[in-house]
Amino acid sequence: MLDRPRLAAVSAFSRLALPTAGDGRAGVTVAERHPLGLATVTLRRGAEAALPDRLSETFGMALPTGPKISGADGLSLVGTGPRSWLAIGAGGDPHFAATLGTALAGVASVCDQSSGYGVLRLSGPAVRALLAKGVPLDLDPSAFSPGDSAVTLAGHVGIVLWQVDDTPTYDVAVFRSYAADFWAWLTTGSAEFGLAVDAPIG
Repeated sequence: MLDRPRLAAVSAFSRLALPTAGDGRAGVTVAERHPLGLATVTLRRGAEAALPDRLSETFGMALPTGPKISGADGLSLVGTGPRSWLAIGAGGDPHFAATLGTALAGVASVCDQSSGYGVLRLSGPAVRALLAKGVPLDLDPSAFSPGDSAVTLAGHVGIVLWQVDDTPTYDVAVFRSYAADFWAWLTTGSAEFGLAVDAPIG
């Protein structure tokens, strides 16, 4: 029997140049969140009450309503539209989507997106100023705060953006096919502030 080659998860940003700030005073710090399990979750008709109950019973978490993020025990759900969420599992379990699909059987449809997105974490004292260059949102703390999410743009690239904490720290999910375009926007826009690249985080 011939041995079949094993497929390995490859970062959406693995072939892109990684600049670093030479003086150690970077205004923006970026770290890729990799590996992750990613999936879209879509509410099934008639399961409006059942899905929140299932999430509470199985994962001990609340279903976020609207453009919000909720999480527990390594699972997060980011609101991306009516009746739909982006599910994120830390650690890059290759069976993440299948396991989630089994857990939510009958109340939601789950589609694996683990190789479809790249996710970056952005932080630093100039991160809001960077995002203001291309993200058409009011990111003032009074309007967008930890736990808030949005499906929006960075320049001409579609992204899912959510705020992690009030440092502030943001996570950005980008379709793999647009990773190079987003990276070009990020590195160009942060040139005046300095950009540091940290090691990947799960």
